[in-house]
Amino acid sequence: MKNRLIAVLLCLALVPGSYSQGLPDLGDSASADLSPLAEQKLGMQIMRDIRWADPAYLRDAEVEDYLNRLGDRLVAAGPGAGMPFEFFGVNDPSLNAFAMPGGKIGVHTGLILAAQSESELAGVLSHEISHVTQRHIARMVGQQGRSSMLMLATLLVAVLAAKSSPNASQAAIMAGQAAGISSQLSYSRDFEHEADRLGVQNLAAAGFDVRGMASFFERLQRNSRLYENNAPAYMRTHPLTSDRISEMEDRILHLPYRQVPDSLDFQLVRAKLRVGKAASRELMDELQDAGRRDGQSVVAHYALARAYLASRRFAEAERELVALRGLKQPSAMIEGLDGELLLAKGDAAGAAKVFHDGRSRFPQSRRLLYGEAGALLDAGRTTETLNLVKTELQTTPGDALLWELRARTEAAFGHRMAQHRSLGEMYAIQGKYAASAEQLTLAQGAKDGDFFEMSAVDSRLREVRALLAEQMKERRER
Repeated sequence: MKNRLIAVLLCLALVPGSYSQGLPDLGDSASADLSPLAEQKLGMQIMRDIRWADPAYLRDAEVEDYLNRLGDRLVAAGPGAGMPFEFFGVNDPSLNAFAMPGGKIGVHTGLILAAQSESELAGVLSHEISHVTQRHIARMVGQQGRSSMLMLATLLVAVLAAKSSPNASQAAIMAGQAAGISSQLSYSRDFEHEADRLGVQNLAAAGFDVRGMASFFERLQRNSRLYENNAPAYMRTHPLTSDRISEMEDRILHLPYRQVPDSLDFQLVRAKLRVGKAASRELMDELQDAGRRDGQSVVAHYALARAYLASRRFAEAERELVALRGLKQPSAMIEGLDGELLLAKGDAAGAAKVFHDGRSRFPQSRRLLYGEAGALLDAGRTTETLNLVKTELQTTPGDALLWELRARTEAAFGHRMAQHRSLGEMYAIQGKYAASAEQLTLAQGAKDGDFFEMSAVDSRLREVRALLAEQMKERRER
């Protein structure tokens, strides 16, 4: 379906135009309607639904890691320092970004590709971060009351149900209703001006070129005139006006000039998204021409290597990787591509070494971590896989992919209790408490663990059953 869950999620972060005159009081009224704790809980619930139920969610650890590095740099420079922000990608060609309760910020791939500099992308993120730090969502609830939030939450559930329904016409009706409500909502002028002002301040404080924010928004406004009623989503949900852009430019005139080069990862992320899962003949020709024009371009060699890998032209992909290594530009994304090529060629042991060596240089890279664990398992090195996954789960127990890898590894050993317990943890993280309880019940019956393992399973099963009961109660109340 064209209208995805994202259209509904936007509703939670947007304010009707009828409330554009004046801001609500920031005191007890807003806090009573949506406290910071309630905002965090709501954001976590919606994020869980996006990550595990929406096909538009971009399942790419490299892109998500990059967005979080960029976002964290902006957050640290402004009033949001210390707040639990989370940034993620949405596989959608439209130009859009959106903020949700609890600091969850989504960025469409179309927006990343449309940005002509990293400062432009950072400007959009800085704007969205300001919507969160100023608690515009809580202030929206203060204006509209709880009934609005309940309506939106109900609509969210309806669209999720429609996505899995075999009745396509009913799904279309649900999506149409969501899109209709979304099209009527937009941030108020006051909220937008406030986010612009703080966004520019944060952008400057984080060391980016503040002109990037104004130039990107001005280009969006200029291009929107060509769309008429089909303007980019960002233009519909964040209405741009000439006075907004004029005010932004006026603020920028009073700030010192700063020329900021793009990071290598920004360029590589855009190259990866552009190539996608399969490069067209036209794109391949364009990339080859770019490689011939500039044999010293890291981005050109990376993009070509990705394109050749997607086409399973392994020898040519290896040639481009050799050229990349010769340029000696450190990047976790280059290390990841190297391991990916070895895996595609069937060399799991070689890939595991590349991922492992890469992690010594880039210990925060989740893509390299997942790559090493998966390659070790493919190579039959189950003991090393289990040790690695267990170690990482001690610091990141909420990582569902690591629990899945652990379940696969425990299954290879024939450890039935540990396997089912790991699957139970994976399902619990995904909010699938019925499936989690089922797996933990199977773990109870396996009887191949020691006393301490059995006690841990019993305790966790009680917790999951309580969560399942709460989930079922919430569904009945809706």
